[in-house]
Amino acid sequence: MHLTRKEFLKFLAAGTAAAAFASVPMATAFAQEAPAPEGSVDVATLMAPGPLPDVSIGKADAPVTIVEYMSMTCPHCAAFHNETFDAIKEKYVDTGKVRFVLREFPLDARAMAAIMLARCAPEGQYFPMVSALFKSQGTWAVAPDGRAALMQMSKLAGFTQETFEACLTNQKLLDDVTKVREQGSKEFGVDSTPTFFINGQRYAGGMSVAEMSAIIDAAAR
Repeated sequence: MHLTRKEFLKFLAAGTAAAAFASVPMATAFAQEAPAPEGSVDVATLMAPGPLPDVSIGKADAPVTIVEYMSMTCPHCAAFHNETFDAIKEKYVDTGKVRFVLREFPLDARAMAAIMLARCAPEGQYFPMVSALFKSQGTWAVAPDGRAALMQMSKLAGFTQETFEACLTNQKLLDDVTKVREQGSKEFGVDSTPTFFINGQRYAGGMSVAEMSAIIDAAAR
């Protein structure tokens, strides 16, 4: 998946986006056993510096590290961030038990544009912009004119027409996000979104608060 700036902008203008949105059950609150992982990777290799600096929240020395590979046009990623993420953040990240890392795995040109804009947001605004984009995914991700829809969202985050254009025509950023995706695929076996690595254990697919809590609690023992 190597796109030139010209190809990327062409696909974005054409309205390339993710497939139809699937419904995802609301998170359940009851306790349960931790789901079984689908594999594992070496944590040191997973956390080694990559093509782009990791963006994370939580204590750097937290006992549990979660790395999520996600795509901004993925409905299951949106469901996780809209229904599960805030509860996990409050319960584990804000209490120093979890460091949460987001990594880019765009599935199409519109997802690429959205995550590039999050990378271009002012310092400290990456997670808030990702959250805002996921909450409004049903609007911009399926709009006939993806560029215009993302421009509207970006203005709310403080972008001007000039900074918006500069971000989406940044070939180095485009290449680096592509490398993050390729590394996730080739080195860590990511082939769908969301994919989570929790202390190196791999879990594919969305998770409820109860499921992720069970995994975190087991990993923290």
